[in-house]
Amino acid sequence: MKVALGQIDCEPGRIEANTRKLCDHVYQAAQKGCDVVIFPELADTGYDPTILASVAVTWQVDPLPALQAASAEAGIFVVCGLSERVESGIYNSLAVISPSGKLIGRYRKAHLITSSPFFEDCHFSPGCRLLLSNIGEWRWGFTICYDIRFPELFRVLALAGAKALVNCAAFPDSRAMNWDVLTRARAIENQTYLLAVNRVGTDGPCQFGGLSRVVAPDGTLVAEASADTEELLIASLDLRQIDIVRNEIPVFDARRPDIYGDLAARGNA
Repeated sequence: MKVALGQIDCEPGRIEANTRKLCDHVYQAAQKGCDVVIFPELADTGYDPTILASVAVTWQVDPLPALQAASAEAGIFVVCGLSERVESGIYNSLAVISPSGKLIGRYRKAHLITSSPFFEDCHFSPGCRLLLSNIGEWRWGFTICYDIRFPELFRVLALAGAKALVNCAAFPDSRAMNWDVLTRARAIENQTYLLAVNRVGTDGPCQFGGLSRVVAPDGTLVAEASADTEELLIASLDLRQIDIVRNEIPVFDARRPDIYGDLAARGNA
């Protein structure tokens, strides 16, 4: 399978301009023979939570319909981080679109960062459901940015059959070391591919760190983008590599779920 990671800069609040850029990258990825293209967190509005209340839109209007049309015309899967306005509030969401232009998956960010300068909990509602979706012959699991710090989320997705784990992010350059360690760790511990696509540019107080990457099931980098430049990163995934790694080190066979709840139970006693 051939994948593309759209490492882009976004213009805060300018949904029309950001939508044009996203659609352009969809067509570029298709022209390069990719099966799927993945974009960062909040690629429609940019990542500045203070303006979300005034610019976030429902999924009945662009960018989602425009991305669906581009996906269908190009014949490619699209995964994109988007704001999502509903009657009860705003979600930091992710859409999965099939090559026919159909919305086949929606994930709402479960873990909202509560530290400076973001305080997402003040601007977004938390999601309450996980997402697994088929892309081609593969089962994929989806996460957004801060979710990368919660290994239990990734383990549940892997146990449910995910062979590729996606993280659409707006990760700051000040935490580049965390990005490197966490993305490799989530791939290594679950023996899956990890596709992490990050922003570049600056929104409000945040400078984003790029380094979008495809991590192999053994933690090696299949491909990595620059730290500060827009680019379409392309890589190939090989399902056989997952089997090779899992046969060499059979982590899942050695798990002990029968004892994992023991300390937690005693702690709550």
